[in-house]
Amino acid sequence: MLIDSHCHLDKLDYDSLHQNVADVLDKAQARGVDYFLSVGVTLDSFPAMLDMIRPYPHVFASCGVHPLDIENGFDYDRLKALAADERVVAVGETGLDYHYQPELAEQQQAIFRQHVRLAVELNKPLIIHTRAAREDTLAILREEGAERVGGVLHCFTESYEMAQAAIEMGFYISISGIVTFNKATELKDVVRRIPLDRLLVETDSPYLAPVPHRGKQNQPAYVKEVAEYVAMLKGESVETVCDITSRNFFALFSGANPQ
Repeated sequence: MLIDSHCHLDKLDYDSLHQNVADVLDKAQARGVDYFLSVGVTLDSFPAMLDMIRPYPHVFASCGVHPLDIENGFDYDRLKALAADERVVAVGETGLDYHYQPELAEQQQAIFRQHVRLAVELNKPLIIHTRAAREDTLAILREEGAERVGGVLHCFTESYEMAQAAIEMGFYISISGIVTFNKATELKDVVRRIPLDRLLVETDSPYLAPVPHRGKQNQPAYVKEVAEYVAMLKGESVETVCDITSRNFFALFSGANPQ
């Protein structure tokens, strides 16, 4: 079993793939990818994404507002109503991104805090985006009691020290296709050091396709390349990485019921 723990199924350009969502999921399942978490990034787009995946019981959903999308508006009550749907197994994508929008740091922090509080209220784990905001991300998670629900730092590209601090709060670390890039030397070392029982794998599709698909539109089938590369770095079999990361997924996302 293999799981794409973070993809954006509503963001794929299906016309260019000459496929629909069913085709993409079938292609992934043919490569051993059995479950998927489709991640919401805006409240306006979330209902359509949820409608897209409802026919597929092996696809779960998360609901949140990405820190780079907060300029499009944020309505806490609407987030709460949408995130309460039983198909939603996590709150997010949320977090901080000072790399692209440092001028919105205070606004990002305020909205991030509201996501964490809602996750605690709903007892659903968090999906965290963090870039160039290590200290503030960890501080807000601690201050808002995120350890009560845990979560995942997705598409991780930060330091081992940050990973360790998050793990101590009950979080997992998710690895994307970036780990296969030649220049990702620090990330490769981080993956070697993180215990396998705290790792997830993802595509973040349609972004960040792994080698040898780099430059193409990413899709959930390519999570296999991520798992294979993680296995190589850790000196484990691919089967072991697939099995343990899948068990980690269901341990974290307890609302995700395997069919």
